Amino acid sequence: MTAPLTYKDFGERDHFDHDELLAFSYGRLVSDPPDTFKARLPTPPMMMFHRITEITANRSRGKIVAESDVGLDDWFFHCHFNGDPVQPGCLGLDAVWQLLGFYCVWRGGPGTGRALGVGEVDFFGQIRPHDKLVRYEIDVRRYSKLEKQGASMVVGNARVLVDGDEIYKVDNARVGTFMDIAYDDYPLASENSRGGRNQE
Repeated sequence: MTAPLTYKDFGERDHFDHDELLAFSYGRLVSDPPDTFKARLPTPPMMMFHRITEITANRSRGKIVAESDVGLDDWFFHCHFNGDPVQPGCLGLDAVWQLLGFYCVWRGGPGTGRALGVGEVDFFGQIRPHDKLVRYEIDVRRYSKLEKQGASMVVGNARVLVDGDEIYKVDNARVGTFMDIAYDDYPLASENSRGGRNQE
């Protein structure tokens, strides 16, 4: 990455490389973020993709395509399972949630991202150490910015492919962004240092 992006340029980009996503995860990608720009991607090793090759919007709908390079020595192959290494399916689902959260922020959603649920997930394949490329294709079915609530929400369907073969299908994955929930003074005990059920 040569330099941080302006907030305007960030919202106009249609792709992001690995260095840019890494900078985003540390809060350093955008040089002039508005006060509402609080969201982050997980830092590695929990950031589950290496690049976003396409991100587009058309009114309330859109599309996200991202890729992850499979590494023979990826951290999850060491523990899931010893003698039978396979990427946990829940990490593929988390990648979909991460991408939908990024989409909310890219569209101007305020605050911090949280996964809200998923309708159905079907697994009919697996990711092994000698595979090469995982591809996430997400059809954004609805994006809403809720100005009065200081929030946004996105719903999408996804296909997960490894080396061109579809192995997961995800329906109605949901993510939202919300103001005033970030716990940015960790590990101090403070207002947002405990979880539990969100307010109704």
